[in-house]
Amino acid sequence: MTDKPEPALDLYVKAVLGRKALNVVVLDVAELTSFSDVFIICSGRSNRQVSAIADFIKTDLKKHNIKPLSIEGARDGHWVLMDYGHVIIHVFYEPVRRFYDLEGLWTDARRIITPALKKARSLAEAPESSEDS
Repeated sequence: MTDKPEPALDLYVKAVLGRKALNVVVLDVAELTSFSDVFIICSGRSNRQVSAIADFIKTDLKKHNIKPLSIEGARDGHWVLMDYGHVIIHVFYEPVRRFYDLEGLWTDARRIITPALKKARSLAEAPESSEDS
C-alpha cells in the first residue's frame, strides 16, 4: 500500500464514522499478514452502540455494492468482526478493545489517515463556538 490511501478505503472509514464510532484507527497490515491489507479498528460505548455501528457499516457499504464475506459477533455486540476481504473492520465495546489491544499486537503496522478520518479528527479538535456572544 502506498502513502496515499486508495479512495475506496475512505468509503469504509466514512461508514465507520457514520454512527459516531470512537477512536478510529486504520492500520496497513499488507506487509504483515496474508489475509488482509487493512484493519479498521473502532469502538462504541455500549453493546447496543457497537451493534448499531456494525449495522450502519453493513448498510452503508451495501449502497456502494460492497458486501462482507462474513460478519462475526454481531449478536453480542462485544466485538464485531466484519470481513470485507482486503479490509477487516473490528467494532469493539470499549472495555473489550482495551483487553484485546489489537493496536498493541500490530504495532509494526503503519497507521493510515484517510481524508474522512482527517476531517473527523479536525472537527473533534475544533473549539466549540460560544452562543453567549
